[in-house]
Amino acid sequence: MKLYDPKKIESKWQKFWEKNKTFAVKEDPEKKKFYSLIEFPYPSGAGLHVGHPRPFTAMDVISRKKRMEGFNVLYPIGFDAFGLPTENYAIKTGRPPAEVTAENIATFTRQLKSLGYSFDWDRAVDTTDPEYYRWTQWIFLQFYKHGLAYKKNQPINWCPKDKIGLANEEVVQGCCERCGAPVEQRNKEQWMLAITKYADKLLEGLKEVDYIAPARIQQENWIGRNEGINIMYPVVGTAVSITVFTTRPDTNFGATFLVVAPDSAFVKQNFDKFSDKKAARGYIDKTTRQTEQDRIAEGRKKTGVATGLYATNHLTKRRMPIYISDFVLGNVGTGAVVGVPGHDRRDFEFAQAFGIEVVRVVVGKDGDTSLITRPEQVQEENGTMINSDFLNGLNIHAATQKIMDYLVEKGWGVRVVNYKLRDWVFSRQRYWGEPIPLVYCGACAQAKKFESKGEEVNPGWVPLPENELPLKLPKVEKYQPTDTGESPLAAMEKWVNTKCPRCGGKARRETDTMPNWAGSSWYFLRYCDPHNDKEFASMKKLEYWMAVDWYNGGMEHTVLHLLYSRFWNEFLFDIGVVPTREPYKKRTSHGMILGPDGEKMSKSRGNVINPDEMVEKFGTDAFRMYIMFMGPFDQAVMWDTNGLVGVRRFLDKVWNLQENPADSKDNSQVIVHQTIKKVTEDIDKMAFNTAIAKMMELANYFGKEQKITKEEYGIFVKLLSPFAPHLAEEIWAEALGHKKTLAYEPWPVFKPELTVEATLTLAVQINGKVRDEIEIASDATEEVVKQAALASGKVQKWLEGKAPKKVIYVKGKLVSVVI
Repeated sequence: MKLYDPKKIESKWQKFWEKNKTFAVKEDPEKKKFYSLIEFPYPSGAGLHVGHPRPFTAMDVISRKKRMEGFNVLYPIGFDAFGLPTENYAIKTGRPPAEVTAENIATFTRQLKSLGYSFDWDRAVDTTDPEYYRWTQWIFLQFYKHGLAYKKNQPINWCPKDKIGLANEEVVQGCCERCGAPVEQRNKEQWMLAITKYADKLLEGLKEVDYIAPARIQQENWIGRNEGINIMYPVVGTAVSITVFTTRPDTNFGATFLVVAPDSAFVKQNFDKFSDKKAARGYIDKTTRQTEQDRIAEGRKKTGVATGLYATNHLTKRRMPIYISDFVLGNVGTGAVVGVPGHDRRDFEFAQAFGIEVVRVVVGKDGDTSLITRPEQVQEENGTMINSDFLNGLNIHAATQKIMDYLVEKGWGVRVVNYKLRDWVFSRQRYWGEPIPLVYCGACAQAKKFESKGEEVNPGWVPLPENELPLKLPKVEKYQPTDTGESPLAAMEKWVNTKCPRCGGKARRETDTMPNWAGSSWYFLRYCDPHNDKEFASMKKLEYWMAVDWYNGGMEHTVLHLLYSRFWNEFLFDIGVVPTREPYKKRTSHGMILGPDGEKMSKSRGNVINPDEMVEKFGTDAFRMYIMFMGPFDQAVMWDTNGLVGVRRFLDKVWNLQENPADSKDNSQVIVHQTIKKVTEDIDKMAFNTAIAKMMELANYFGKEQKITKEEYGIFVKLLSPFAPHLAEEIWAEALGHKKTLAYEPWPVFKPELTVEATLTLAVQINGKVRDEIEIASDATEEVVKQAALASGKVQKWLEGKAPKKVIYVKGKLVSVVI
């Protein structure tokens, strides 16, 4: 028998799969489809890191099993290749991003192929390919034509290091998600996508899909649907009022002040009425230098400035002072809040800082009705109303409905629904992204002849005709973004100055580019028809493949890519170009692989594990199996090369089983069928580690207890093949003599009656009385039965640590213990 040589075997089968296009797939109406999806990687210059293979291998295991179960499996791959790291590298080296990207993709392709993944490489996509982003631009124009893309001058999150605008989702604890620099606020015109118009649809869609609970809950919380009421408070001595949204109008009898955002419309429109304009202006200017995250951070000391104005509480006729404070955001709700310090911790802190009265209107814990002087007395949750006139005695929920009805009836309030979700900042002031296919024409802005809702919302902005797509990125000399906030494209005068496609007059191209999330918001659709040059994908092919059956990805993308791509798909469904409202039927996630020191892998820590080195030393199959064996798939796990050594020994053991052939089965059927059952069910549950443990148990059984038949060996390598496909193919072909690839062989099916060992239930008597029952194997020896009876907890209790006088076994019926 030949020695197990992973390098030779793996190279052989990777060439075989590529030459024979083993995993290329076409639509087949006679077969049930299964669309298996991973988050396609960003091709960085460092190549694959050990974190990539964990989710890729998991979905490869699932895809390979599904093929063997008879499904027509689409498991595609591509590259999400626009992004800041490549552009920053271009700035540093002067090399064109397209050139660098092509090299990085080549490296990733080599590495991915070396790991034996069953991708359909004929469907590979690259988001930086003009033939791909042609359709990204086309989809953007559909948003524009339907009025869902608009330009707005507003405060944005600005990264001074990367010189780029950031969406809220890209700011983490006040810093840029990518480079870690503190984020500033700047006013800039930005293209926006009106994702808020899809808030309810995005929430409703979550009811139709099978997402892991954390992903579903994160999206629900991020969208943040709140039913409440807008209450109008007239400003004393003026003809204006302040409107405040609240979900807790039941506490309004305890309202004692109002706070408006420094960047609110009320402040801009009524600044001349403020009593101390200098203090107000200084506070407003200071606020503009802070990020939203800074302003709303937990535990931050409350600051503000009194305006000198007062508003009237309709319910109590109280004159409530109006303050400016930075903890209120101008673009959230109405840009104003009503202060109820007795029943909101934040309001209590503000009231304490400014000496404002605190009024209790909800009974506290343990029936507390005393004055509220300490934070722990603030009752924010359930309770009974007091000091609230006609609401007294009601619980807060009944009171909320009653007061809403009352305020609406009086004309003091309007029921509304608000969302935490904001519209998506969709433009970036960088080079390496999809050009936005719009031009600005002053003549068309004056003529006001609009051909779409988008042109009505954005006068003068004219879309390029579809036959002029793709609008390609021009070559530039410098990739540095400007301090003025403009993209490097703005310096390309010949490219920027153009003719209007509508009137033929002078026009200027948009010089901002799309964010790196654009190409990944629809790639799963392009996989269905990647070479179509007439449309982004044919409806016929989309109807066959969509929706994605199983999508695995990182939890860090739950409120970024996952939400954005659902939004794009919802929109495309509404305009009739995709067949399903939701793009993904099922979403799971995986835990991170930590370095050997238990910390997140990074170059600075020196704890990065290179997959190429592990594959070179131990082989691809051993590497694949180890990252599936490390621990529960959804939890973080620490890298330990010694564990890889153990997995390699297991594969050696499986290879060596061919030395031990048997002509007939002995007592192995039970453990074989138990293994089939365990591996089958555990793969479906993503419990890969326990599936492998069961196969290790089977290998030990055949390695020690008895010989293995050809049939049993065939079953074993089928179960092993999703995890270690090269080794399995080699044994299937060479040791077992099969001519066809193992990839489409039928998956083993267990017989339920053979998964349970035959057992007997025996009564256990103590001094003639039944005290317990035990379950034992039907062929257990008398000695084993007696030991099992004496080990029983109930028997041990009666024995009280003493030895029995006699133990009698009546075969197949009972065990009698005499004490």
